[in-house]
Amino acid sequence: MTAERSIRPERVARGADTQGEPQGWLGLAFILPSLLFILLLFLIPLAMTVWMSFHHWPLLGRIRFAGLANYAELIEDVQFWRALGFTALYTVLVTAAIMAVALPLALLVDRPLRAAGFFRTIYFMPVVIGFGAASTLWMWLLNPDSGVFAQLLRGIGLIDSAPRPLESFWPALGVIILMVVWKTAGFTMVILLTGLQSIPDDLTEAARIDGAGPWARFRRITLPLMRNSILLALVLNVTSSMLAFDQFFIITQGGPSNSTISAVFSIYLASFSSYRLGYGAAMSFALLVVLVAISSIQLTFMRRRPEDG
Repeated sequence: MTAERSIRPERVARGADTQGEPQGWLGLAFILPSLLFILLLFLIPLAMTVWMSFHHWPLLGRIRFAGLANYAELIEDVQFWRALGFTALYTVLVTAAIMAVALPLALLVDRPLRAAGFFRTIYFMPVVIGFGAASTLWMWLLNPDSGVFAQLLRGIGLIDSAPRPLESFWPALGVIILMVVWKTAGFTMVILLTGLQSIPDDLTEAARIDGAGPWARFRRITLPLMRNSILLALVLNVTSSMLAFDQFFIITQGGPSNSTISAVFSIYLASFSSYRLGYGAAMSFALLVVLVAISSIQLTFMRRRPEDG
């Protein structure tokens, strides 16, 4: 009797704990919408793209199995590799420009000013504009006949004839970079601002008391503690830049002389201008491999701790 009485309270306690714990199926129910989202919008399209890449898949006509023929052609496709090289150049330049603008903006709006919230809103507003709408707006601004820029420069007497920056490679690329920085620097600013606001005030105050100047505090405290925020901003900017399409399709249309055709633009031309969907799928998968490799390198640096070097 004594043994039974000592066991019963333990059983009751275990039963109560078990009933209080969430069931496994309940956790699955919570993540089910995300799983369905990933399955429908990522895994199934990815599998379909890989399957298409092994076929001659015209827009109209009979689909034929091609094996590795599309990938063999892709290795010798000079236009695609030239487009990929241009995309890499654009990615390096635009990412550096975005970071160079976003970091000072984040430092500026992090200061205890009365109008800091107003300036944060102003700097972030271009982010809500779609790339298609932003590109169309800049096409109008750059119009040599009726554009605001040309009329302004003529009005103040700096030029006699309207500038045509889209007719040369470097001016056209500079215009694209300027538009993208205006469009996206606010989003990067928010990411960096989050990193700034996570730095304890005690550290900077202690450094100030010890005699460290503004540059020393920024280099020794702010930058190391913002490391993860900076790397996250780099990952997002590099990925979005490698997938750039709208600005080149709308503003430069690949010109001048096909020198501003990005990797995604070349996939579009192969798929919907040449109607070779299978070859376009092979190009898409190759670009995905490049993106995964770049992101893996960046995430490797993100996982490393500052004391690891």
